[in-house]
Amino acid sequence: MYRNTFTGLFLIMIVLAGSFYFFKPSEAEMKKERERISLDSAAKAGVKPASANVPAAVPAVDSSALKGPFGGNLAGTATTTVLENAALKLTFTNKGGKIKSVEVKGEKNYLGKPVVLFDGDQNTFGLSLNIGGKLINTNDLYFTSTQTANALVMRANYSADKYIEYVYALGSSDSHDVDFNINLSGMNQVIQKDSIALNWQTILMQQEKSLQAEQQSSAPYYKYVDENPDHLSFAKEESVEINKAKIEWIAFKQHFFSAVLIPADPFVKANASVRILTTPGEVKGYSANVNLPFSQLAAQNYKMKFYFGTNQFKVLKAQGHELEKLVEMGYWPLKYINRFIVLPVFNFLEGFGWNYGLIILVLTIALKLVLSPLTYKSYISMAKMRILKPEMDEIKAKVGEDNATLLQQEYLKLYKQVGVNPLGGCLPMLLQLPIVMAFFFFFPNLFELRGQSFLWMHDLSTYDDFIKFGFTVPFIGDHLSLMCVLMTISTLIYTYFNNQVSGATGQMKYIGYIMPIVFLGVLNKYPAGLNYYYFLANMMTFGQQFLIKSMVNDEKIHNILKENKKKPEEQKKKSKFQTRLDDYMRQQNQVKTQEKKNK
Repeated sequence: MYRNTFTGLFLIMIVLAGSFYFFKPSEAEMKKERERISLDSAAKAGVKPASANVPAAVPAVDSSALKGPFGGNLAGTATTTVLENAALKLTFTNKGGKIKSVEVKGEKNYLGKPVVLFDGDQNTFGLSLNIGGKLINTNDLYFTSTQTANALVMRANYSADKYIEYVYALGSSDSHDVDFNINLSGMNQVIQKDSIALNWQTILMQQEKSLQAEQQSSAPYYKYVDENPDHLSFAKEESVEINKAKIEWIAFKQHFFSAVLIPADPFVKANASVRILTTPGEVKGYSANVNLPFSQLAAQNYKMKFYFGTNQFKVLKAQGHELEKLVEMGYWPLKYINRFIVLPVFNFLEGFGWNYGLIILVLTIALKLVLSPLTYKSYISMAKMRILKPEMDEIKAKVGEDNATLLQQEYLKLYKQVGVNPLGGCLPMLLQLPIVMAFFFFFPNLFELRGQSFLWMHDLSTYDDFIKFGFTVPFIGDHLSLMCVLMTISTLIYTYFNNQVSGATGQMKYIGYIMPIVFLGVLNKYPAGLNYYYFLANMMTFGQQFLIKSMVNDEKIHNILKENKKKPEEQKKKSKFQTRLDDYMRQQNQVKTQEKKNK
């Protein structure tokens, strides 16, 4: 039976792999589908597709428009101005009076080029104003710029004493902050309605080697006042209304970098959307539309601040506003394990100035030492079950497999006699599982590993493509990660010796070998730092079990079980499991008695 089950599982895996290979779409079909999706996405966003090699034509300005609101600002020549400090290089354009591009200094993308968060006309930022029944978008206006030290004033004149003014001030030294003020001087007499719209759109540029991983870790975030941050979907296109409460900030977050807009006075209402892009080198398209309250009674001023920089936990935490929660630490309770246990230990070890590969090694050793009592308890419990197996086989031969209820009762009776908890080997492992899962979120989102090399791994924050296929292999991908292979081999070795300890047979024995193969396909695309940790954890667990095995005498354990079996019931100290076991046995006896009476 067990052999047939395993054969069936193996055949299913072959069929699935074959179907992926033989029924995958051709390159022409994939290209056609990408073009269709790109056109659909553009249509949803209201953007007309343009040829990649043909520059967009500059629209002619209607002569009547030149006589309308801001007519003198509708035509001009685009020029740029640069503000920079040790942390940022900001390029501004007078077309729209906006930030055209942001370079985060000291950081490189996967091609070794400077990290540019956004660039060019793909980034729009400006106001939509209702003036004289016409909608005026400041992105279409040419501003006059005035630079003073690390400050820049962009102004668009409606008249001599009425104008829109954007004031940017870049922090000194290594600051990632940019102060941003909007001054609507005299415009209260011109702008209609009680609110104006601030529109922000951008396309994220690929920074990491794995575009897929970067897409899966990128989404717009927002935070209501006095609440935890929330985000749009990581996996699909989505548009949401943000109006449940006042909005403390809005962030365009990608895997390891973010652009955050923080108002001095919380926003009242906004909406945000995310689009999945198929153009090479582009991650996702974000947009946010914010309603700013407006009054015709006085001049309006809006104070805000940008943060452009890394998603490093301690850097974001220093910014305040709970920006550190942009770093995904996992679900409850995993995020608390990572935030209050793993991260402080990691930061402490980082203070020694060691290589990050060594830090992960020491972190793993410390974790295994803390969990060693659970590992010891799990080993002893599994050893007891292994020693009891001959007696359990005798019971099975005596009772037979047909009567599963009676067989289970006899097993439970044996456990009670010898004082063994059959779950004793599983519970310690389950207690360790949250920590194992916490690392699954910790290492892929840890900025500190970005660009850090160790051994043959050039970047611990992404996969090490030790072997590049040049084509896609079903289930594996276009590369093979050596550290993932080593992790898989170590898991298979660990499974083999674990089966020796637990005495697993049949189906359970083979399932343990299937899971590492599944993980090979899954984790092959994950960061080398994560696979390195799992490899170390496997080898250290194997070492712990080997050490425990040399210290534990199976014969002594067997003698203890025999002594427990000889003790009178009243002398046996009952555990919670044994108490529940007695209750279960009592209930089963009552059921049997009732069935006999009914007959």
